[in-house]
Amino acid sequence: MKKSLLLLLLLSFGTGLFAQSKTDMVKVTNDFLESLSPNEKSSVLFAMNDSLRTQWTNLPIGLAPRKGLKYGDLSEQSKISFHKILSTIFSSQGYLKTFAIMQVDDILHEIFEIAHERDQIDEQTIGFIRTLDWDYGNYFIAILGNPTMDDAWGFKFEGHHISINLTVTKNSFTMTPLFLGSDPAVVEVTQYAGLRPLSKEEDYGFWFVNTLDDTQKAKATLSQEVPKDILTNPDRPQWYADFMGIKGSELRPEQQKILHYLIEEYMNNMEKEKAEEYLDILHARGMDEVYFAWIGSYEPMKAHYYMIHSPDFIIEYDNVGFLDNANHIHSIFREKGNDFGEDILRKHLLEHKH
Repeated sequence: MKKSLLLLLLLSFGTGLFAQSKTDMVKVTNDFLESLSPNEKSSVLFAMNDSLRTQWTNLPIGLAPRKGLKYGDLSEQSKISFHKILSTIFSSQGYLKTFAIMQVDDILHEIFEIAHERDQIDEQTIGFIRTLDWDYGNYFIAILGNPTMDDAWGFKFEGHHISINLTVTKNSFTMTPLFLGSDPAVVEVTQYAGLRPLSKEEDYGFWFVNTLDDTQKAKATLSQEVPKDILTNPDRPQWYADFMGIKGSELRPEQQKILHYLIEEYMNNMEKEKAEEYLDILHARGMDEVYFAWIGSYEPMKAHYYMIHSPDFIIEYDNVGFLDNANHIHSIFREKGNDFGEDILRKHLLEHKH
């Protein structure tokens, strides 16, 4: 069976599953809206064509103010309703990673206050850090369009080290770009010492790259300085046309399996039906067509970066840190042609012309 036909059959099979996922998304989003006051609703609702929908950044609020409704201002009941949205669009692992990243913002603030108390940083530095507004509540919610079964609509949740971009149409939905980061990558002080929100993104990366022999490592490793950020950041091109590193067809079966574990870690952040759809696309294409590129050290706590790139997806991971201590992760998952639902919205418009 040709790969294109197999992919079509797999996606057709998923249509029924999607209907249930979408029903759940519509319900929990409207339940959240019902929990809000009129003023809160006016803050959270945007037109589908608002420029906000296709803008993203991972910077803290103090450097990049966001539009929308502030999570920290929600009532307890609205917070409960909001968490139902997160736990519907994500798997349990994706939901808990998102929560942990928000929690780490509070921890990061505490880390620097402790350092200031110990005279490890001066008044000028702590003054600047306080303007960054690191805080568990400093994340912003936007709902674009009308969350119904027939209309196209969107959901955005963004702040420091989080950018969630859900786009829903009558027949499909997408969650890319999906940015998750963590500073610190591993908490080293406070009662939360040891916490690692994005542990497997790091561990599986090292596991895989260190299974490569010298010849494979030489091919996979790019001879350049470790990037200070992911390459497809908001100020750079959002897709790379050129493939870099070692091709999956040059890997042994057991190496392909470990690389697959790493890819799964990103895809399995999403709710079950979407994760299975992405894995079906990966399997239809085959691991032979996946490229892996590495930059930097093969040891933890030293600057490193990797990109996983196929004709369908890009995954990026960067760990440098402002102190060059490799304790500050940025990661992103992107689906080609479908950032902010570009492809599914085009199809929706073609099928629903008035």
